[in-house]
Amino acid sequence: MAGDFDAIIVGGGPGGSSCAAFLSQMGRKVLLLDKANFPRDKTCGDGISGKSLRALKELGVTDRIERAPHGKITGVTFSSPDGTVIDIPLSKSTESNPEKIEYGYCARREVFDAILFENAKKLATRTLEGFTVTDLVWEGEGTGARVVGVKGTAKTGGEMEFRGNVVVGADGANSVVAAKVGVKETDAAHLCSAIRCYYNGVAGMKGNIELHFFNELLPGYFWIFPLENGMANIGAGMIMRDMQRKKISLKDAMFRAIESNPLVKERFKDAKMVPNTLKGWNLPFGSKHWKAHGNGWVLIGDAASLVDPFTGEGIGNALVSGKLAASAINEACSRNDFTESQLSGYEKVMRAEFDPELQTSYKLQKRGTNKFLLNLFMHKAASNAEFRDMIAGTLTDTSSRKRYVSPLFYLKVLLTPPYW
Repeated sequence: MAGDFDAIIVGGGPGGSSCAAFLSQMGRKVLLLDKANFPRDKTCGDGISGKSLRALKELGVTDRIERAPHGKITGVTFSSPDGTVIDIPLSKSTESNPEKIEYGYCARREVFDAILFENAKKLATRTLEGFTVTDLVWEGEGTGARVVGVKGTAKTGGEMEFRGNVVVGADGANSVVAAKVGVKETDAAHLCSAIRCYYNGVAGMKGNIELHFFNELLPGYFWIFPLENGMANIGAGMIMRDMQRKKISLKDAMFRAIESNPLVKERFKDAKMVPNTLKGWNLPFGSKHWKAHGNGWVLIGDAASLVDPFTGEGIGNALVSGKLAASAINEACSRNDFTESQLSGYEKVMRAEFDPELQTSYKLQKRGTNKFLLNLFMHKAASNAEFRDMIAGTLTDTSSRKRYVSPLFYLKVLLTPPYW
């Protein structure tokens, strides 16, 4: 029996709003649900990458993002455990490599997500905010059982049920949809724990995102991302397995660095934390696969564990996976076939799109925990402009990351003076 909607999308963040917008533009009936009311805060580093910018352009919302409060990013600052600091402008676009970008954005998710949700709301058949999905509706038994809808409660207290041909789990790292279809477990080796807060008055802001590999936070890192009107997103992240092994309090380590690390303590001397902004969250890295499709369901974005293991950025992959899911669901509607076999096309295309980048990033992430290599890289970059451009390329052009995976690359770095 056909559902009331072609797709029920659970979660109105970047992935869900992207999927809803693209699928609606294909002429399909879409229900977009979210447990919150927009605008709402979302704990994140707030960085918007080149991949995100391309997706935003396709969605037609770039102008709205640029008019909204944000920080414009024109470069990257790195520091090594031994205190070496390098500033790198983002790679500029060239005819030979149009994938390179010359700027990015930092926008609070309260602002950014609201723009994407409003865009989807104008296009979707129906949107419902303040609705918490508590369970899935199934038909059939055993291996033939298929998801055909969702159940949940509205903030007003009423229980509701909706039927649809495909349910899209776009509900983040703690996805209810993923839990109910039984495909996700916690793996501390592929989960990053992070905290963030907002500060006003951090000195020395210059349009760069800053990534600091302080001894206090190794094998994690500390960041400073510029926002609008002198505000900054301050945070730290570390693989959960490393936190557990080393028994590290991420919060304590971050504030210890702010108070005592010579690279930043003077910059924070007169800075004030914005009240009630210190929050934590987990980032499910795409270095481990979880099944992302089945009979009547697909997962996208963080619900499908698509966060980049090197940069920690998940917005771009959420936006793109939303588009890929929309195409797959549109095809399933054309065939009137919502089986696991039909929807496997989504996962095949999605893995082909993301896996090479995610696996390269995972290898690069593991090298980034090595203090010797971090110091070596920063010293080399401090004295070599070409090397600085190569590092910038890892943030703006994912294909350039592959060179850092080869052992021959590290041998070349070691044998090419000066690096001290």
